[in-house]
Parts: sequence; C-alpha cells; structure tokens
Amino acid sequence: MSKRLNAKYKIDRRMGENLWGRPKSPVNRRQYAPGQHGQRRRKPSDYGTQLFAKQKLKGYYGNIGERQFRRYYEEAVRRRGDTSENLIELLERRLDAVVYRSKFVPTVFAARQFVNHGHVMVNGKRVNIPSYQVRDEDVVEIKQKSKELTVVLEAVALPERDVPDYIEADHREMKARFVRGPGLADVPYAVQMEPNLVIEFYSR
Repeated sequence: MSKRLNAKYKIDRRMGENLWGRPKSPVNRRQYAPGQHGQRRRKPSDYGTQLFAKQKLKGYYGNIGERQFRRYYEEAVRRRGDTSENLIELLERRLDAVVYRSKFVPTVFAARQFVNHGHVMVNGKRVNIPSYQVRDEDVVEIKQKSKELTVVLEAVALPERDVPDYIEADHREMKARFVRGPGLADVPYAVQMEPNLVIEFYSR
C-alpha cells in the first residue's frame, strides 16, 4: 500500500466517515475511530465540533496544510458574499481539485501528484502547482504523452462518481473547461461538509 493511499484511509478512519465515497474505505466496515477507545462516543464541545468540521474539509482536499488552509479562510473573508461559500469556491478552484472533479484521476491525492509531475496544462501551458487557482473558462488538459496512462484511463471508466455541472469534461480529448465557481450545494461531496463551522472556528 502506498503512503498516499495509506494516508487517505487514515483520514477516513480518523474522521469516522467515508469522505470520498470510495468502495474500499475501511469505514464501510468499521464506522468508528481507530485505537483502543475508538468506539467510545462523547458529545463534543462547540470547539470540538468546529475543529472536526475543519479537519474534515482539509482532509477532503488532500490534507491541506494548516497555514495554506488559513490563507484560504482569510481570502474568503476578504471577498464579497457569504464567507463559507467563498471558502468552498476557492477550494474547488484548486487545479488538483479540478483534475479530480474532471475524473482524470481516481483520487484527490493522485490529482496532486499528477499535477506535481507535470502531466497537466492550463490554457495550453504546463502548470505543476496543485494549488493553482483555475479561473472561469480556463481549459485544463492532460498532456498528449500522458493521455494513455493507465491511471487516467481507469479513472475515466470509474462509475462511482460523476463530473459536476460547473465543469465540462471531454474524456475523449482529455480536457475540461471550468465553467464557473460553484457554491456548496453544487459540490458533490460524499458526506456533509459544514464550512460555516470552519468559519466559526477561525473567527473565535
């Protein structure tokens, strides 16, 4: 088992939820936290509830580091409109998230690695920064030499998730157009996300 796969399953176990809706998640068999006391359930405090919501959202996007995640919060606060909706939009505009949503790779962890290794172009130019912010109408494309990679072909064929309507994906050409920034209701999370609690956590 690879380190990334192992980390993904550890996040699922720690959260007690199948964050990505994957059929092989250990939470499908054991819906409780790991460890000797994993099955004990205590009513969390408000702080604990907010922290859990933050850790779950961070984990979903490939376990984003705290410093970077806080910057997303600060940018969401600066923007007009609902801060929690702004936060979700910023996360969904990440290049690795767009690659994952377009079904070019099976997991968000694979998407980060895929971008890092230079397999992805944005508007015809190679971009190897997973956190790169994709704009409306940007075209994200798999490099010609990478289109026949097994990981890509297998991901496209996966039946377990669909491409959301804020992205137009062409799996024959292996390219996708980012149509618009989504709101929380548009994002196909496998579990309920509560960005409002994340905002409360940081604004304490």
